[in-house]
Amino acid sequence: MANHKSALKRARQNEEQRVRNRSRKTRMKNIIRTLEEAISSKSKDNAVAELRQAVSIIEKTAAKGVIHRNTASRRISRLTKRVNAL
Repeated sequence: MANHKSALKRARQNEEQRVRNRSRKTRMKNIIRTLEEAISSKSKDNAVAELRQAVSIIEKTAAKGVIHRNTASRRISRLTKRVNAL
């Protein structure tokens, strides 16, 4: 465990950040899951609406540095391709 005052503070900050990043990642995964359900139900209108939400959340997650921007771009691209295939 950390002993110095600055190291203790850094440990606290890391824990707060970890929890925050985890919730952001979970939120992103959940919206992707709802989009995939809409795609599998062949509901074009519903899928398009879910895609808009998913793209927004994925971009926010990348902007916060939780995932890499290229990863976000790849996920958006693949999801868009699947929605357009409907």
